[in-house]
Amino acid sequence: MINRKKIRNLHANLGYFYVGLIISFALSGIFMNHRQSWHPDKYTTAKKEIMLAQPIEESAINEDFVAELVKKQGIDDKVKRHNVRKGELRISCTNCDIDIDLKTGKGEITEFIKTPVIGHIMDLHKNISQWWIYYSDIFGLSLIIIAVTGLMMKSPSPAVKKKIWLLAISGLLFPLLFMFVLSSI
Repeated sequence: MINRKKIRNLHANLGYFYVGLIISFALSGIFMNHRQSWHPDKYTTAKKEIMLAQPIEESAINEDFVAELVKKQGIDDKVKRHNVRKGELRISCTNCDIDIDLKTGKGEITEFIKTPVIGHIMDLHKNISQWWIYYSDIFGLSLIIIAVTGLMMKSPSPAVKKKIWLLAISGLLFPLLFMFVLSSI
């Protein structure tokens, strides 16, 4: 016999304990989905026009060149990556981006900071520290328990029970549909 009171208590206690994290993860996921059009890690604080003394030859661009260019601009920041696309050099640093037209030498430095609260919430989906991985695994298992105990909490009539299982199976099939069918379109 299922002890529904213990199941309800487990369900409620895990739900209450994780409510903040559930909301934070949900927001973080939404922000991550839209990071191409709005990136909370890159809240622009200042833009500065620059002009290099001479144009840049694409063949001269390498890591040493980029590091020296960043240093000459007075930027004390870690270079994450650089690339050239359509005649423009883009250098991405931790706290700024530098865009330079190779032909004219004209460019712009965009400085940014992380959007308060929202940018930090986004880090929940990107954090790979060992303690966070363990905590996230426990959270994931707890969400499974919350879902299963939610199905077991009440003994509904046969008609309602059929509806519950149809909804539960539909809820399971929907993400599978996205993963295997719609993602290849």
